[in-house]
Amino acid sequence: MNKKILVTGATGFIGSSLVRRLASGDDQVFILVRKSSDLTPLSDVLPKVTLVYGDITDRASLDAALPGIDLVYHSAGLTYMGDKKNSLLFKINVDGTRNILQASLSAGVKRFVHVSSITAVGIAFDKKPVNESVVWNFESISLEYARTKHLSEVEVAEAIKKGLDCVIVNPAFVFGAGDINFNAGRIIKDIYNRRLPFYPLGGICVVDVEIVSQAIISAMERGKTGERYILGGENVSYKQLADTISRITGAPRVNFPLPFWIAKILKSGLDLYKNKNRISKLFNMSMFRVASHFLYFDSAKAIRELNMPYESHEHSITNAYEWYRERNML
Repeated sequence: MNKKILVTGATGFIGSSLVRRLASGDDQVFILVRKSSDLTPLSDVLPKVTLVYGDITDRASLDAALPGIDLVYHSAGLTYMGDKKNSLLFKINVDGTRNILQASLSAGVKRFVHVSSITAVGIAFDKKPVNESVVWNFESISLEYARTKHLSEVEVAEAIKKGLDCVIVNPAFVFGAGDINFNAGRIIKDIYNRRLPFYPLGGICVVDVEIVSQAIISAMERGKTGERYILGGENVSYKQLADTISRITGAPRVNFPLPFWIAKILKSGLDLYKNKNRISKLFNMSMFRVASHFLYFDSAKAIRELNMPYESHEHSITNAYEWYRERNML
């Protein structure tokens, strides 16, 4: 029997990849969009989906959208690494998640997958990859985005207590085709254009968007209620990542390590520099503070329980670079 599926955040990088996969099946796919949403990322699948106008910050619009829906994929959220949008981060990531959870409970939704973030999991302070059982420790960095993603999972736990069947997934740093807003892909663009002359001393867990979207669907199909699943791949230092990007794109290598304490001094000097556009947008203190730590993760649980495949980080970087190059986006 065909199911009715609602996806939030459908125009985002992960959301659009997810919708594309879902639309290739037999289920009815509804996507929650605002009147102002840019539907360009979904232009190839729009005939196969049904638009539902609403907003996760508007509870009444959700109550109108959800009756009859069987499954909800909640991938909407604000990703912002800074401290200038704290109230908006909370409104969208925490209040918005609570709204969609409560509306799903009221509408009798059968299953709900919450797309969270690895910032809601924690930091590998000793470089040893952490798994789903780690106690959230991101507050030591004071990043409001991470705090709101953590609190969104607290909201999921509350909804489960009230009877909603929920599974959480925590994507790592997602690269790949379709990243039109240069989320993770910003580092590829900036190394390619020689706007990133230095690298931070931390590391990240890299995964391809196609692996993530497939694993999110697997989480809906076979994930255990109340469990969270880290969707990651290879753990690499920023030095390794920069070397890989240089090799794949043909850009000069990034040879200068930049400790966080020096970065702070350098940033205050650059703020006086008129030609700021020549330096990467990634060089803000919130982002650089995070990048000076090791966000290394163990994805064994998702590999074991969700049958998630594992690919090298070169695979994802190559996919993203070739997609950008074909569209002259670099």
